[in-house]
Order: sequence, then C-alpha cells, then structure tokens
Amino acid sequence: MNALLSTLRGNVRQYGMIIALAAIVVLFQISTEGVLLKPLNVSNLVVQNAQILILAIGMVIVIVARHIDLSVGSVAAFVGAASAIMMTQYSVPWWLAVFLGLLLGTAIGAWHGFWVAYVGIPAFIVTLASMLLFRGLTLVVLKGRTVGGLPEQFKDIGNGFLPEIGPDTGLHNLTLLLAVAAVAVLIFLEVRRRAAQAAYNFDVLPFPLFVTKLVLLTVVIMYFAYLLADARGLPVVGLILAGLIVAYTFIMNKTVFGRHVYAIGGNVDAATMSGVNTKRVDFLVMTNMGLLAGLAGLVTTARLTAANPKAGVNFELDAIAAAFIGGAAVTGGVGTVVGAIIGGLVMGVLNNGMSLLGVSIDWQQAIKGLVLLLAVAFDVWNKRRTAGSGGAGAEAAEPTAPPPDKLAEEIEAMETNRARSSGELARPLVPSEGVTARSAEAELSVESNDPPKT
Repeated sequence: MNALLSTLRGNVRQYGMIIALAAIVVLFQISTEGVLLKPLNVSNLVVQNAQILILAIGMVIVIVARHIDLSVGSVAAFVGAASAIMMTQYSVPWWLAVFLGLLLGTAIGAWHGFWVAYVGIPAFIVTLASMLLFRGLTLVVLKGRTVGGLPEQFKDIGNGFLPEIGPDTGLHNLTLLLAVAAVAVLIFLEVRRRAAQAAYNFDVLPFPLFVTKLVLLTVVIMYFAYLLADARGLPVVGLILAGLIVAYTFIMNKTVFGRHVYAIGGNVDAATMSGVNTKRVDFLVMTNMGLLAGLAGLVTTARLTAANPKAGVNFELDAIAAAFIGGAAVTGGVGTVVGAIIGGLVMGVLNNGMSLLGVSIDWQQAIKGLVLLLAVAFDVWNKRRTAGSGGAGAEAAEPTAPPPDKLAEEIEAMETNRARSSGELARPLVPSEGVTARSAEAELSVESNDPPKT
C-alpha cells in the first residue's frame, strides 16, 4: 500500500486525469441508469468525438512547444468545404479529394509556420487572423449553403465500420482480434521498458503493482473492445485515431524531433545554445497542426455527410481544453499525446453524459469551462507542491556547484592529498631557488634508477 501511495504521489499529473475520467464514467453510468456504457452509446461516443481527439493530438504538441493555435476549427471547416466542392462540382474521385484536402491543410499549417518561425509573429496572433480568414473563406466557397451528395466511400470515413470476418459469434470478430493484438503489443512494450529501466538502475514499480497495472489495462481495453464488438464493431475513424495515437506517441518519445519539441518548450534559450534549430522545429509543429486540422475537417464532413458553413465552430476551444485537462502545461515543455486523448475523453464523456441527463447546452458550456479551470488550477498546485517538496521542477535555494575559485581550491586540495597518499610528494618536483629544472629532473631520475633525459 505504501508503494502504491508513493507511486501515485510521484505521478499525480500522470494518474490524476485517469482517476478523474474513471470517476466521471462511474458517476454518469449510475446517474443515467447504465445508458452511458451501452454498446451503441459507446460507439457513438467514439464517432462523435473523433475529430476533437485528432485535433487534441496536434494541439498538445503545439502547446508543448509553447505556442497556441486558434485556427484549427476554421481550417477544418475550410478543408472540408473545399473537399466537398471538389467531389460534387468537379467530379474529383473521393480518394484524390481526401489527399488534396490533407495537402491543403498541410499548406495552411506551413503558412502559419512561416509567420511564426521565420517572421517572429506570435502564434496567437497568426492563428487568430487565420481563424477569421478561413471562416470567411469557408462561407465564400460554400456560398453560405450546405453542400451534400458526397460519395458513400467518403462518408464511410466518418460513419463506417470495419467489415465482418469469421464465423457468426454475435460479436464483431475483427474488433476483438485487434484488441487482443493491441494488448499483446502493450504488454510486450511495458515488459521491455521495465527491463531497460531496471538495467540502468532506474526506479521501477514493484512487481505486484506492475502486474496489477497490466491486468487493469488489459481489462479496460478488452471491455471497451467488447462494447464496440457488441454494437457495430470498431469505427473506421476509431482505427484512424488509434494509428495516430501510436504514431505520435512514438514521434514525441522516441525521435529527435520529439525531444527537440520538449527541449524548446522547457527552455528555448538553452535549446538554441544546444544547437537545436528552433525555427525549423516551430515550422514543423505548426505544419503538422495544419495537417491534423485538415484530417479533422475531412472526418467532420464525412460524419455530417455534407459540408456546412458552421462546421468546426469551437473545435479549437475543445482541443485546447483537452490538451490542458490532459496535463499539458500552460508554459510549455510538458504534455503527452495519451494525456491529450484522456482530456478529450473527459470532455466527450461530460458532453455525452450531460446530454443523456437532459442538461441544457448553456449549462453544459458552463460546466466544461469550470472543469477546464479546475484542471489548470490542479496543474499549478501540483507544480507548487513538487517545488516545495524538492520534487521534479524544484529550484534549489543555494547554487548546486561552488564558485569557480572555491572549486579550484577544493580540486587542488584533493589532488594534493591523493599525491601524498601515493608517495608522489616524498621529494619536491618543483626546482628550488638556485636549482635548474634539468638538474631536478636528473635527480628524480637517479632516485628511480632511470637514466636522465638528455
């Protein structure tokens, strides 16, 4: 029990939102009399919140790099509108329209990155301008009307499900097989990471707690997969989202680019002096956000089965809230992809649960704003707590190294003591007054039975 409490205290930021998410799920499951976790509602929960979760992945990277992007909702609406126009008015194949939509989103992100990284305009101002710009362009492209009649293959991106395979078991077999594969990979990676940490003498969870953690993760994943399999199976957008989570978790944790993003967010001056190309990293961060905003726009248009001028409204606020609720720091340098997903799920469950209870939209907005405020307050409190107890991020009251003069004196004293203990100072090696350096060297050589140097 002590080990468990110590682990929780040392990882409040990491586990706090997981516990909060579990508590919210239990609360709404009880208050809705079991409707929240019915298979069909869980499936709808994934489909309805996929675009926010996609945006949250990119937004947490932007926030870690100490920026913000207010334009993602407008960019998503513009990309969705442009893709719908291409498919309906210009007979562009749906797969080519998807590719061009992603390319358009990437180009918009690169446009933001140019102004932020190479011109030096704050991202807040650049993306605020783009929020207005692309919201207006969306109205121009759509001419203020809704554009429908999209191809069925395209609509499957937002509303489709994986195909059925195997015998009729009453469940979606492919969803269960994918869940088993995910659990196997997760256990393998966790065991390998624990072994690597132990090999370098890092602190690891006690083995019983480690096994308990793996069992809980397995139960949660398999139960979630069972609920989806009992409905219509894993949504196509859910598979896309899972791939993004794996890919961006790897990028942020295992690649040079990810380490550079965290370094810049932690201390941009130190990162610059360490040789990090901060302009290039900022440019790529904003470009990536544009790509994910374009993808979210395509998913939204496919789910709504039409391009709507009002699509994407408040997407940026939901994505920012998901990142902060998931543990991202306002000052940058802290945040994870998985944390942003958890924050997005908190917002999604709140929306879904309050809708099931019949809470009006105005009160829903007020409650979500309060949750965001409490999450940021929790982050600030946690930083102060760790700093006051000497934890991560704490600043020492005194310098951690002595001043240069004092340090030199200590090193000299250590060298003198070492030399005396080894007998090297039995006779002086420095020539005294009236004795040349060559004669002193010759005398030392005679004592050691070595011929003097000529």
